[in-house]
Amino acid sequence: MRTLSLILVSSATLLLAGCPSQPVTPEQDPAGVSDANRQGVTTGIDTSGVDGADITLLRDPKNALSQRAIFFDLDSYVVKDEYRSLLGAHAKFLNDRPKRKMLIQGNADERGSREYNLALGQKRSEAIKKALGLMGVREEQLEAVSLGEEKPRCNDASEECWGQNRRGDMLYPGLTD
Repeated sequence: MRTLSLILVSSATLLLAGCPSQPVTPEQDPAGVSDANRQGVTTGIDTSGVDGADITLLRDPKNALSQRAIFFDLDSYVVKDEYRSLLGAHAKFLNDRPKRKMLIQGNADERGSREYNLALGQKRSEAIKKALGLMGVREEQLEAVSLGEEKPRCNDASEECWGQNRRGDMLYPGLTD
């Protein structure tokens, strides 16, 4: 009986360790950004001082900053070299604006257990955070969370669709798309 209790406690601890730091709510859009996250209420990220020029840059489809998704291979949390310039653009943006924050949401496709996908999503968001940190972005500017498989971009059961769901989204509080 003691062994069973230890297993249950260990399982509960692992489940909690892999859970996102923020609750996932049905009000969130497909990119996984709730209105609360956009306003910094849920995440604790301050959105005061949101600059209109920054928002214009972040929304301009001709600017690399409008691209805010990093895609991953199956069961991987390695940031591919092809995203180096995109991460560099976001790092420069954040380094030039030390008060600006970024929320990084890690996502997974529907395959795998909920616990596995939450852990993988967290590793993906942390990998993006680490890459940005190596480019000089201060840790206090970045928050990494996992949504696991909860906010897919695509719901078809195909490799192409699953590939869209294996991603990390780089979001700027105060910016609504």
